[in-house]
Amino acid sequence: MIVTTSELFQQAYGKYAIGAYNINNLEQTVGLFRGNVGLVKSNDGPGDPATSAPFIIQLSRGARSYTDKRFLEAMIRSAEEVFDKAIFAVHLDHGTEEVCYDCIDSGFYSSVMIDASHETFDENIAITRRVVERAHEKGISVEAELGMLGGVEEDIQVDAENACLTDPDQAVEFVERSGCDSLAVAIGTSHGAYKFSGGQGLHFDRIAAIQKLLPGFPLVMHGSSSVPKEWVDRINKAGGKLGDASGVKEDQYLPAAKLGVTKVNIDTDGRLVWCGVYRENFRDKPEDFDPRTPGKPFMAAYAEYIIHKNKMLGSAGQLEAVRAALTGQPV
Repeated sequence: MIVTTSELFQQAYGKYAIGAYNINNLEQTVGLFRGNVGLVKSNDGPGDPATSAPFIIQLSRGARSYTDKRFLEAMIRSAEEVFDKAIFAVHLDHGTEEVCYDCIDSGFYSSVMIDASHETFDENIAITRRVVERAHEKGISVEAELGMLGGVEEDIQVDAENACLTDPDQAVEFVERSGCDSLAVAIGTSHGAYKFSGGQGLHFDRIAAIQKLLPGFPLVMHGSSSVPKEWVDRINKAGGKLGDASGVKEDQYLPAAKLGVTKVNIDTDGRLVWCGVYRENFRDKPEDFDPRTPGKPFMAAYAEYIIHKNKMLGSAGQLEAVRAALTGQPV
């Protein structure tokens, strides 16, 4: 069942965070849905309610243009039929104004993100306001961004020197003037696989300051992969050449959720799982040329990793409560 991010945030706020996962292909789609309905190695079965979670499926501009956006939309619609217990939002990640309008008019997306954070404060508000007015006419939620994260995301690159934390007072003004439904804030995270050095991490004091001025308003944390050393090591042992990096510590997800961080974006970690499983398969089975051979273990590994992430976010086991709240059906 496709719902808006606003509906999910209303259920999660202050208790847990909703995982927002980027996908690009069939195997990621299947693994993502399996994980969120409590299945690992098969599409069939009732799933485990203790690990089932509501989630957000994110499509970036790069994913939409990789082949044709209609392929991704068709896969998601098929997954909704196959995994009919799933409750999720379909979200455009880091959209331009033009791409936001395309998604709003498509009748498929339930949420869009307009990223005008590189513009001046007033221009960011003006662009966001235009997208909000167009989206709200069709009941679609809008996420905006204030502050700039370091790192690389699709075609966006910001060096550490130019990254800046979100100002709490500006956040209040931005939300009031733009009308956005959620706000991505810069609180110490970074895009891409090469994130933190040393002991850097989330600025909880900044999150708390923003929540104090915007009580009950959903905050979004971008660049929130943890870059697990286990997967980096597996990739490198199978021929990869990833350098040292560290991301957001997973034990920081839930404390951030208690302070109003209701959506946590995770992309890099899914790519690492994909890379690790496929590299190991190519190394261990050099004679095999069947594209389905690495795809099967990847779907299972990704489902397991989604379940793990949802446990850390606090959303695991929440699916049926969300269903009851949104549909009136008893748990």
